[in-house]
Amino acid sequence: MTLHLPDAHDTLRAYEPRTEPLALTPGAPFTSRTVFSAAHVVADPYADTTPDSPAAVDWDATLAFRRHLWSHGLGVAEAMDTAQRGMGLDWAGAAELIRRSSAEAKAAGGRIACGVGTDQLTGPANLTEVRAAYEEQLAVVEESGAQAILMASRALAAAARGPEDYLEVYGHLLRQAAEPVILHWLGPMFDPALEGYWGSSDLDAATDTFLDVIAAHPDKVDGIKVSLLDAQREIDLRRRLPKGVRCYTGDDFHYPELIAGDEQGFSHALLGIFDPLGPLAAQAVRVLDTGDREGFRALLDPTVELSRHLFQAPTRFYKTGVVFLAWLAGHQSHFTMVGGLQSARSLPHFARAYELADTLGLFPDPKRAEERMRNLLSLYGVDR
Repeated sequence: MTLHLPDAHDTLRAYEPRTEPLALTPGAPFTSRTVFSAAHVVADPYADTTPDSPAAVDWDATLAFRRHLWSHGLGVAEAMDTAQRGMGLDWAGAAELIRRSSAEAKAAGGRIACGVGTDQLTGPANLTEVRAAYEEQLAVVEESGAQAILMASRALAAAARGPEDYLEVYGHLLRQAAEPVILHWLGPMFDPALEGYWGSSDLDAATDTFLDVIAAHPDKVDGIKVSLLDAQREIDLRRRLPKGVRCYTGDDFHYPELIAGDEQGFSHALLGIFDPLGPLAAQAVRVLDTGDREGFRALLDPTVELSRHLFQAPTRFYKTGVVFLAWLAGHQSHFTMVGGLQSARSLPHFARAYELADTLGLFPDPKRAEERMRNLLSLYGVDR
């Protein structure tokens, strides 16, 4: 049946939903690339909470979604910004998520890496306090048996006086890390509080400091995750990395070309968009495993329009679209988010996300997705 979808011009347009999904089946991990999906959390819709309350998580649904990702060969990047770290999920909730997901990964035989930050600090902090906060979280991740991702820290961005402070804090953490970690550079489009990270708003100067951190401890850096939405900058940066240090793209605008690579190298992946795209992304990477870059691009290039839509400014609210698509796809029974973040995007935004995802065949049950979209439209007063 025809859906009437609202657009940004305050008009309704007819859309005919597709009737069959893509045929996407589970499979083994990949051989040519290491690929992580940064996974969302599922809220408990029956919890009596407010946006200021600690997050109430539906653990069964949250862990079931991770098993879904592992079944397709993807790794899980846990407790990252996609899981609403600092936007509804506090450190206590993140620590519980890390412990539960790491135990589930062991049981399922899945790969997992977990975010280490400083979000237990709730006010101004000095460098000693920032370092201690990082150490506390690093210990939780290492004790869980997961790989650590050293996330960019709002507290460090506020406390650091210049590049030397970043060199000192990261150097200390890398020296004590039990295993090689992934360093995470998250741009201010994802979190405005991270403006000037690595000691400068000049990205060339910041890049030099970032590379100095890596060069001083190459044996402790498995790779870097770059989320700057600048493909050429990522390419230039990965070409300057020490041998053996991987680049994991976090660029949700240019990921097909960055993963496919060129004659001088390629990026691995650690992406929030691979939450809704998981099975399709997995199929594309398996094609790439055969050496077929054109086939890989043919599968993944059409998904970029959806990704750019979900990650449009204000980019930090992309999580809302990710959870919305998980609801339509049947991975959860409701569209409720921790912190009430389901209110962060408009009905026209949701309508376009549904249309793009449905056109790609992402919904395992298109009829269910259509019915849920129709219910949402009715809730907003669209009755035809």
